[in-house]
Amino acid sequence: MKTSNFFEMTNEELNVKLASLKEELFNLRFQHKAGQLENPKQIANVKKDIAKANTIIHQRELGISKEPAKKASKKAAK
Repeated sequence: MKTSNFFEMTNEELNVKLASLKEELFNLRFQHKAGQLENPKQIANVKKDIAKANTIIHQRELGISKEPAKKASKKAAK
C-alpha cells in the first residue's frame, strides 16, 4: 500500500487498518512456519505497511502532519 493512501485515512481508519495488518502478519508468520506460505516477501511488505501506519499515527500525535478533513457522506450531499 502506498504511503499516500495512509495519509488520506482518518485516525480511526488508521487504527483499524493497523489492527488488520497485525492480524495479517500473525497469519503470514503462522503459514510460513507451517510451510504453506508461497511468497515470503509478503511478510516484509506487511511489516513495512505496519511501520508506515505507525509513523503516520506518531506524526499526527506530534503535530507534524494533520488528519484529513472528514469525508462528507453521500446522503448528506443530496
